Amino acid sequence: MMDNSEIEPLFTRADGAYLCARWGRPIVPVIFGVEDETISLLKGAFEAVCVLAGHTMAETDPELGANVMMLFCREWDDLSAVPDLDRLVPELADLVVRLNQADANQYRIFRFDDQGAIQACFIFLRMDDQLSEVPADTLALSQAVQSIVLWSDFAFRDASPLAMVGGNAVLRPDIAGVIRAVYDKVMPAVAHDPSHALRLAARIEVLQ
Repeated sequence: MMDNSEIEPLFTRADGAYLCARWGRPIVPVIFGVEDETISLLKGAFEAVCVLAGHTMAETDPELGANVMMLFCREWDDLSAVPDLDRLVPELADLVVRLNQADANQYRIFRFDDQGAIQACFIFLRMDDQLSEVPADTLALSQAVQSIVLWSDFAFRDASPLAMVGGNAVLRPDIAGVIRAVYDKVMPAVAHDPSHALRLAARIEVLQ
């Protein structure tokens, strides 16, 4: 079980600001660039994480149609050829340049509603040699976990949110506890004050 000193860094940005946000609407994922079998696996991972969080999924978002877009590609330049993606992500051209320069293999963009809750998430995955070696179920669970909450840029840089049990990837119990606490009904949808980490630690203890 995590205490507040371990929770606070999970939501502390590179500039030192604290920010934790959860989804403010049901999640509706749409996935491009993989086989149907993998799509089912990815959606199943989102369903599992939503059940854990006590959140919901839906068939459609009345405003956006789908609010989680996962796009798999071989090269970042492929994103520029996706129809209308630049309308959804106006900064796409500059983003492609930055991703190529950083030699990144994944990137997430979040959009927020007027209250600051998560409204949409764009997940871009470049299937380089490293990502291609990750089992599909592991990749699916990892992406779902990293999209269910707005984590810090550094939250999982040194340690994955997943653990291996019997050869299978599972969500670490401590991270599962944080997700459940973030989505607890008594907690705010968005928080900017580090004291929020103290409240999360208290909720984790109650929800054990």
